[in-house]
Amino acid sequence: MSVHDNKVAIITGGAQGIGRGVVDVLASEGAKVCIADISEEHGKEAVETIKQSGGSAMFVKADFQKSEVPKIVVDECISEFGRIDYLINNVGIQPPASYKNVEETPEDIWDSIINVNLKSYYLMSKYSIPHIRKNGKGAIIHIASVQGLQSMKLVPAYAASKGGVLSLTRNMALDYAKEQIRVMAICPGAFNTPLLRNSMAGDIEEGFKTMGDAHPIGRIGQPDEIGNAASFLCSDKASFITGEYLVIDGGMMAWGAWDTGDQGE
Repeated sequence: MSVHDNKVAIITGGAQGIGRGVVDVLASEGAKVCIADISEEHGKEAVETIKQSGGSAMFVKADFQKSEVPKIVVDECISEFGRIDYLINNVGIQPPASYKNVEETPEDIWDSIINVNLKSYYLMSKYSIPHIRKNGKGAIIHIASVQGLQSMKLVPAYAASKGGVLSLTRNMALDYAKEQIRVMAICPGAFNTPLLRNSMAGDIEEGFKTMGDAHPIGRIGQPDEIGNAASFLCSDKASFITGEYLVIDGGMMAWGAWDTGDQGE
């Protein structure tokens, strides 16, 4: 029997990047996965790949800028699979045009980042928890960021959204602990994702190498490494963990002052 047999997981932003890494790991370990993402092409490809491997998956096209979408995602998941055990709030945006200080950040960009990166986590939780409760236990994982702990320059909206995710995690963990609904966060460092690629100028592979060299472990992360951590946190092996965040960054935060390039060498 696999770790997550007969369990159902919703993964927002699950068609690519870190979300896809979580999808692939959970599906390979027996979970039925509901992929909610704006990219129909990548979402349907993920579903087809999982089904070809004998797994169970569905796709819901979801634009998390819209506040009515989370309820639709939850309702469609329940209609297809009949239950929800895990919610992985992963969707996130950091548009290249958002790299500005507070004075120069347009209000619409601020709102779009907060709506996707933070408000959707609240709404997805709001509509999922009543279904998770019916199972007597469950897990919610919020994908935050090392930028929720330390910031770099010119990302005020993104940094605020990720700091908010960590505070939301702590609060929800307290509110739902007695119901055995555990709430945790993962703080990734630099990972090989479309979000990171879209933020880079010039030769992307050279940029990845330079970025990898800035990590003590000597490389950037791969999406399935977040997937493996999410699988553990959802499982009964992590049954005494709630209200905490797990930093997965190749040791970058251990250096401190990571945005300055001063790693004490």
